[in-house]
Amino acid sequence: MISGLHHINLRAPAPMLATLRDFYRDVLGLEVGQRPDFGTPGYWLYAGGHPIVHLSEQRPGEAARGPVDPAAPTTFDHTAFAGSDAPAMAARLVELGVRFHESRSAVTGQHQFFLQDPAGNGVEINFPF
Repeated sequence: MISGLHHINLRAPAPMLATLRDFYRDVLGLEVGQRPDFGTPGYWLYAGGHPIVHLSEQRPGEAARGPVDPAAPTTFDHTAFAGSDAPAMAARLVELGVRFHESRSAVTGQHQFFLQDPAGNGVEINFPF
């Protein structure tokens, strides 16, 4: 039985991998931490002591992974993170020049930020209000 989401894994060529590492570390505030030696380059980024974002290198010449049916579009839209200080995160995003938009949902009781990482993946950050 599923009890929760363990992590996300983003796979990219080496230059983009470093850019993604920097984004998730410097913009979102995740911490680069220990990663087992899988025989391939990569990073694990931690929040609250848990490695929630895994980054792994797509080797030169390796086909990008996508839908099983090439005619079907991907269904991935975004990854949502739980945040704890909306004003501080907004200030950080503005300071770093990261474009985002905000929404407040009375239905869910959340103040939400929506943005994209450097690879174009959707990122949502949810804060309680």
